[in-house]
Amino acid sequence: MGRLLDTVMRHYPALSVLVLALVLAIIGTTTPWPAPADRPLSEFSAGRAMADIRVIARVPHPAGSAAEAQLRAYLVQRLAGLGMTVRTDAFVPDADRIARDIDWGGPADRPHILTNVIAVLPGTNRALPAVALMAHYDSVAGSPAAADDGTGLAAILETVRAVGAGPRPPRDLVVLFTDGEEVGLDGARRFFVGLPPAADPVRDHLGAVINLESRGGGGRATLFQTADHNGNAIALAAHAIHHPGGSSLATYLYHVLPNNTDLSEALGWAAQHHAAAYNFAFIGRPALYHSPKATADRLDQGSVQDIGGQTLDLTRALLGAPEMPKPADDVVFFDLFGLTMVALPAFAGWIALVLAATAISMIWHQCGRGRGHWRAALGGAGRILGLAGMTALLAMGANLVSFHVGGPNYYDRLAAIPRIEAMAVLSAMSAFFIVVARWRPMRAALVGALVVCWLLGAALQVLAPVAAYVVVVPVLLAAVIALLPGGRVWRVIAVVIAGGVVGYQFMLGHQLIQGVGSDLPLVAALPLVLATVTILPLWHPLPRRSRRVAVLACGLAAVAIALMIRAAPIADTIPAYSQTTRPVS
Repeated sequence: MGRLLDTVMRHYPALSVLVLALVLAIIGTTTPWPAPADRPLSEFSAGRAMADIRVIARVPHPAGSAAEAQLRAYLVQRLAGLGMTVRTDAFVPDADRIARDIDWGGPADRPHILTNVIAVLPGTNRALPAVALMAHYDSVAGSPAAADDGTGLAAILETVRAVGAGPRPPRDLVVLFTDGEEVGLDGARRFFVGLPPAADPVRDHLGAVINLESRGGGGRATLFQTADHNGNAIALAAHAIHHPGGSSLATYLYHVLPNNTDLSEALGWAAQHHAAAYNFAFIGRPALYHSPKATADRLDQGSVQDIGGQTLDLTRALLGAPEMPKPADDVVFFDLFGLTMVALPAFAGWIALVLAATAISMIWHQCGRGRGHWRAALGGAGRILGLAGMTALLAMGANLVSFHVGGPNYYDRLAAIPRIEAMAVLSAMSAFFIVVARWRPMRAALVGALVVCWLLGAALQVLAPVAAYVVVVPVLLAAVIALLPGGRVWRVIAVVIAGGVVGYQFMLGHQLIQGVGSDLPLVAALPLVLATVTILPLWHPLPRRSRRVAVLACGLAAVAIALMIRAAPIADTIPAYSQTTRPVS
């Protein structure tokens, strides 16, 4: 008992960091409590929105189907009932392009006519640029699409209702419900590009566009895409949204990944007309993406509250703004555990790098003189590189073990993401215990580890300045922690700073695994390395026996989960059309 108590006392700073980090990560990844239907009319209510979702998601409604026509009539009726002027725009899509893009059904299922729904709620000054809310109302075949995009439709209806319940805003509020998103973004292309001709006359009256999407059935709603030159647009959003989610890392990754939404068709027009553009989505409960089981009952109502609350906050701010956000340099932005949005100029990364380099040099100066310091620094650099490599190796190895014999199915892998995340976490923990558990780095070794991360941050600052913060800020704070003097008060300060950094890494790892983890669980290496360099100044080596037990337990558990995924039957949530591993946009 005495030995156990002694072990706990020696490790309590690191344990305190982990506890605080877990609490913050849970806060940052938990959706808000859904507001009931009896909430004040000026507020967003998931309870009220769910009434629409239950109608929208009653049956699948792919583009061109009779079910979609019935849904369109319902949406037109709802919009008119909210005091909006409503019209429809029917057009013939490009059959050859739809034939190339469509991934389900057969030739008989390809729509011959698509129809957008456009509605306007007049403001007090019709000359001012308007604000548009956009979502698509077609589903994939076989899916009731409660989330994709039933949630977007219902959130917009509830937002319009809440806006209409208050004083009439100065600007027009426009609603665009597009058709054919799932077969090639045709409705958005029709409205914003004029293909097939002609572009809608309401289009060039817009000053801002907010699009709502999803890939799954739950999780935090995040701002994951904007128009270029988003500085002022983000500043307005950061001020307006009370429970924000999103980051410039997400916008950068979405830009380089081969994905599209309706907003993709609007970005060229937005750049030409200097309009602001925002794209919100949630990607939790990924098994429900395009699934026949994507029903209203399986939808996370907290996610409905989250995406709707953020949309209402931003819409109100835009409708009441003296002028629309004008183009300005892209900024670094990220939410702090859903509590607030931080927005910084991109050059702030260079300032942080200079401060971090200064702090690292101060740590090196504290080492004094000695031949062994350079060797220790190289050892520290090698250790942290080894941690990254070991994590990637173990995570990808376990991932290969988890593949079904016949090869992976994209939607089945999405359904397995919660288990893949557990597998990746256990692989990362195993790598940590192998490489770091017995290590108590001296100051010079810590410098070596920090320099490796600093170089990565500098490379990102050159290549992707809006995404570099994810490395640069932790490196700076890790160096600050290492410089703090001894004493109880300073130790508490170090624990609090480290808890915030490690908590953000937990959030980052969760978001990365949800986004790309079904194919690349090795992304767990980045948050693990950053969390490790942060906690190293507070770390005490584990006994050899404890380290061996931890490595064995984590490694066996990761392999066991991989084998469970491999042995499990194909998920019953996958779409009927899904026969390949190729992702569907």
